[in-house]
Amino acid sequence: MNRIFRHGFFHSLKYTIKTVKWLLTEETAMSIKMVGVVGAGTMGCGIAQVAAQSGFQVVMRDMTEDFVSRGMAAIQKNLDRDLKKNRITKEDAEQLLSRIKGTTALKDLSSCDFVIEAVIEKMELKKELYRELDGLCGPAAIFASNTSGLSITEMAASTSRPGKFIGMHFFNPVPVMKLVEIIKGAETDGGTLQATIELVEKFGKEYILVNESPLFAVNRILVPMLNEAMFVLMEGVASAQDIDKGMMLGANHPIGPLALSDLIGLDTMLMVTETLYNETGDSKYRPCPLLRKLVRAGHLGRKTGRGFYNYS
Repeated sequence: MNRIFRHGFFHSLKYTIKTVKWLLTEETAMSIKMVGVVGAGTMGCGIAQVAAQSGFQVVMRDMTEDFVSRGMAAIQKNLDRDLKKNRITKEDAEQLLSRIKGTTALKDLSSCDFVIEAVIEKMELKKELYRELDGLCGPAAIFASNTSGLSITEMAASTSRPGKFIGMHFFNPVPVMKLVEIIKGAETDGGTLQATIELVEKFGKEYILVNESPLFAVNRILVPMLNEAMFVLMEGVASAQDIDKGMMLGANHPIGPLALSDLIGLDTMLMVTETLYNETGDSKYRPCPLLRKLVRAGHLGRKTGRGFYNYS
């Protein structure tokens, strides 16, 4: 009888603890009403659009009014395209835009419950930003980096809230691509992970969970493949057109590796490839010399009109 009582008591206690934990994480997730986005570039404005489309109030911040204006113009362009294709109504577009506040003042993020950083891939710049945000935002605010491969743990260590720090890697173009990599740093706590998962789901995205490692999961696989395509071109094995045609028709890829590199930006490609090489010390990840040469020449892909292909 005593054994049955003990079994019943501990089963009830276990259920109660599980329920309390669920309620706490639910409360954390439900308390996210305002989302901050730092960076109004291609990724930042895409994240801001998706957040506003999901009903959140959004503060999108960049360094200058010009950058903020460009970000808002990019969102407007996306909405105009959706309007023409009857995916949204004019009222939907107006309501979405009304939920986004563009600003150059970092202090305007102080009321945000969840801040997503999407600035240039330079560790010291990111850490400096997070130190500032740490002093502005409330202690319950969660910080997320959209980095494509830098250390979440190192960024988190620059704040007083490493448990409330996480990686949230979106893919370009953000409004279209369904995947978000959620990256757990060394100190990321369970409540932060759960809140991030629920936020991603509210954004209408799918997610994969990744333990921090250089370039995480997707880019760890993708970047060496793109880099190897550059070596194939440099060594004269095949032309750029035939390399891309081969991977599209032979591997069923929607876009060839060299055209994709041009779309990503060759400066970004070099940066992430160097990160993988430097973090692992493995020579198989060394950046292709042709990639380095093109970046030095200022041929960065679509954004400059020339990369592996000429777009001008």
